[in-house]
Amino acid sequence: MKTFITFADGLSAAFGKAFGWLIILMTFGVSYEVFVRYVLNSPTPWSLDVSFIMYGTLFMMGGAYTLSRGGHVRGDFLYRLWRPRMQATVDLVLYALFFFPGVLALVFSGWKYASRSWGYGEVSVNSPAGIPIYQFKSVIVAAGLLLAIQGIAQIFRCILCIRDGYWLQAAEDVEETEALAVKNATVGEHPDMK
Repeated sequence: MKTFITFADGLSAAFGKAFGWLIILMTFGVSYEVFVRYVLNSPTPWSLDVSFIMYGTLFMMGGAYTLSRGGHVRGDFLYRLWRPRMQATVDLVLYALFFFPGVLALVFSGWKYASRSWGYGEVSVNSPAGIPIYQFKSVIVAAGLLLAIQGIAQIFRCILCIRDGYWLQAAEDVEETEALAVKNATVGEHPDMK
């Protein structure tokens, strides 16, 4: 189980980090659009569509990575007070009842939408540029499959926690800016903590 968890976490991280670079491309694209629109008075017909496609792709392909790092929003005002075995039991039930049915619906519906879109070479109706969006519809399926793989790893984490009494943590490769600022402020206040 630990081998699969490591594999799934690595796979999710690889896709999440790779697609995370879309934010840079999107920033340049929107900046270009602002420049040509307001400085040159010559707006592009494609910028809005491309920014939607890139942001949607970034959001969907980052879902499994966020799940692997425990970054999704949860209402844990009670959850955080429970012992790890109770947390794992509740998580296991919720993955079975809600997560996997939702992810499977995402994959199967996405497959239907993507195959139909590829069949007739769908383009965006939001701009006169006619940006192709059939490849974007395929992202729905890919994101669903990545979520399914990561979901199995999360199930294994729950089983291990129920068995061992503690959570198997994912690699800490990302830190919230606020947490980093607090840590740096704390270290700055107490020089002997360095």
